[in-house]
Amino acid sequence: MQVLNQLLIDENNIAFHPSLGNSYQLNPIGSQIVNLIKQYKTTDEIIDQISSTYDISKEELFIDLSDFITKLKVYGIMSPFVKTNIRFLFIPP
Repeated sequence: MQVLNQLLIDENNIAFHPSLGNSYQLNPIGSQIVNLIKQYKTTDEIIDQISSTYDISKEELFIDLSDFITKLKVYGIMSPFVKTNIRFLFIPP
């Protein structure tokens, strides 16, 4: 999580990692997710907070969040060995 904690995000949602020297363009939801992860929020807390702010279903948000965390790991921003508390949601019919 140390690399993620060093990530700086400006008001234009541009994330910069000083020790890696890399910049990433995030959308507002991506910025919010990174900030919530840095606050050690659980997956359920992240999904609840974002779904209450934006018109996104929890099911769609779960998929997008899982993909986003995978990308953070691929880009070396989050360690691939960090447990992310991603679990399946039970969606009643």
